Amino acid sequence: MVECLSLLNKIAAASALICQRLRPTVHGIITSRIKAHSEFINSSVDKATRTGATSLHLMKGQLESYQLSKQKRQNGISLAGNLLAVSPVSPVMAPTGKAQAAAKELLNSILDSVVRIFGNHIVIGELIESKSSPQSDTKILKSMSTDAYLDSKASHFSIGFSLTVLQSECQQLICEILRATPEAASADAAVQTARLASKAPTKEKSDGSEDGLTFAFRFTDATLSVPNKGVEFKHQGGWSKKGSDVSQEGYGSAAVLPEQGMYLAASVYRPVHQFTERLASMLPKRYSQLGNDGLLAFVENFVKDHLLPTMFVDYRKSVQAAISSPAAFRPRAHNHASYASSIEKGRPVLQGLLAIDYLAKEVLGWAQAIPKFAADLMKYVQTFLERTYERCRTSYMEAVLEKQSYMIIGRHDIDKLMRLDPASACLPNAFSQSNVRNNSSGAGSIDVESELSVLLLNLRPIRQENLIRDNHKIVLLASLSDSLEYVADSIERLVQVSPQNVEGGNPSQTSSSPARDLALSANEYRKLAIDCLKVLRVEMQLETIFHLQEMTHREYLENQDAEEPDDFVISLTAQITRRDEEIAPFVSGVKRNYIFGGICGTAANASIKALADFKSINLFGVQQICRNSISLEQTLAAIPSIDSEAAEQKLEHVRTYYELLNMTSEALLTFVTEHEHLFTPSEYINLLKVQIPGREVPLDAQDRMKEILSH
Repeated sequence: MVECLSLLNKIAAASALICQRLRPTVHGIITSRIKAHSEFINSSVDKATRTGATSLHLMKGQLESYQLSKQKRQNGISLAGNLLAVSPVSPVMAPTGKAQAAAKELLNSILDSVVRIFGNHIVIGELIESKSSPQSDTKILKSMSTDAYLDSKASHFSIGFSLTVLQSECQQLICEILRATPEAASADAAVQTARLASKAPTKEKSDGSEDGLTFAFRFTDATLSVPNKGVEFKHQGGWSKKGSDVSQEGYGSAAVLPEQGMYLAASVYRPVHQFTERLASMLPKRYSQLGNDGLLAFVENFVKDHLLPTMFVDYRKSVQAAISSPAAFRPRAHNHASYASSIEKGRPVLQGLLAIDYLAKEVLGWAQAIPKFAADLMKYVQTFLERTYERCRTSYMEAVLEKQSYMIIGRHDIDKLMRLDPASACLPNAFSQSNVRNNSSGAGSIDVESELSVLLLNLRPIRQENLIRDNHKIVLLASLSDSLEYVADSIERLVQVSPQNVEGGNPSQTSSSPARDLALSANEYRKLAIDCLKVLRVEMQLETIFHLQEMTHREYLENQDAEEPDDFVISLTAQITRRDEEIAPFVSGVKRNYIFGGICGTAANASIKALADFKSINLFGVQQICRNSISLEQTLAAIPSIDSEAAEQKLEHVRTYYELLNMTSEALLTFVTEHEHLFTPSEYINLLKVQIPGREVPLDAQDRMKEILSH
């Protein structure tokens, strides 16, 4: 065709005709492709309807994010529905939603067609350039005015002209998808076309300041103007489909997209990025100065200067709403009998933290879609997690403020012993640090539990007002601990799959730093979860001491066999049983064992140490104390996660100790000779000190016992 036009000296006229028709032709091609796509979808839906199936392609409002849509609560409310209520975007507009997939599929199809068109234009443009005759152009345009002559030069077809028009049309399509109206693209398209078309390709690379496309756009409901390096953005929260500056004829993309709006920029980014790379690979080297990244710059500016700030505000509001809701930190168990290890099975994570976890995953989903801005989005998540942590810390403090268990876990001596306690092995690594264990050489020979018991017993008398008497707060601490650990685990998994190579940035300053900050947040969440468990464990130990301290400074001179345990033991066992039942759905068996596992050792030590404060005791009194220990042993054995054998061994030790009071002093001295390490020297001496009706103790009995123990 070009050869024929050259022979007829019609190159200039043909160029003008192509330039005149190119924009409407490209517009028509894009529109027809969208229409065909829409007809194909509609036919697929009709076919599915006739066969009784349900099409998933355009099912608006379907709950699909994170595969939670099929899960139901016991009250029949969709778990996904509850969570999506806190998201600022609809389910179809979410990172994995139908609208995102549809927009990406549509744009890929359109841009693929544009690339093929541009391939033809490169061939035509190079041929026209080689066949153009400046003399014939001058002859044809001889009688034109200066303005007309400049207009005609602007109508000279070139690769630069084609690139400008194609990108301009694509930009307007993207604006329609995003519901953003280009202010300059339509009005200034002819000016830009003229400027670029009049440029002759050179071998010297220009600085690019005058190349490519410069876009200004606004959103259809425009009220707020934000200056941005010469590009004007006007924004209002909601978007309408038409505005005063919208082209009279759009592309009809709404027919194939479940929703339109600015969040679709996430699905636009990758296709445009790939489109730009394909254009760059197609351009001849001498045309490299044309600037083929105008469309990509437009999308990146849109994301950077408008989408990201709006996204931050939207998600910050959602986070605030999620953690300030009255139900956010209200424990609710789906299974009132046992603990479930996963959300799918009904793990009762607090609604506030479950919502934050969902929002964090959603924001990082946007980071996966637009990796160049992943660092910014990860910083948003970091900010949201910090705000949520403060809210969790507030709930924690409301439960433990001015309570003795909270105050003493902060003591250095108790904290160190709790770290060395073998029971802490079940806690996350944030607590039982390897360096602490390595610094405790020889600690294996130390009876950590006994040392802790002594420190706690020294706090007597324990006052009721210093204990957490409200069981709702006990349950909150248990639920908060498990929920914090759930979020910490989730954050760590998200860090592992987060974008590690942020485009156009220094990884050490972008992706690695936000990822490291997120990991630190996970650690803070885990530490607070451990504090909740530590408070609960110490609280139950203090509760035990509070009840058993009634043994001291009294006479155990009973007048009949013990049929029931003491009232304070009945109260203690009832408290243990009730609290175990209430927290059982909220913590795992291992954590329950940690919470209640300190009771047995504390009770055993408290019972043995109490003898030193007895005024007197008789045979029936010994039986009463043994009955008390049996009752406590049975209660602890009823807790599935408790090591019943260990509980039996420790409380049997109490019974053995008190049954020694039934021996004569001589028999006791003989027993000590054979079992000198079974009890401590002070405990053996107390057996001789206590007054027992009818038992005679020689004056030298204590000295003889001390001599035996010294050997």
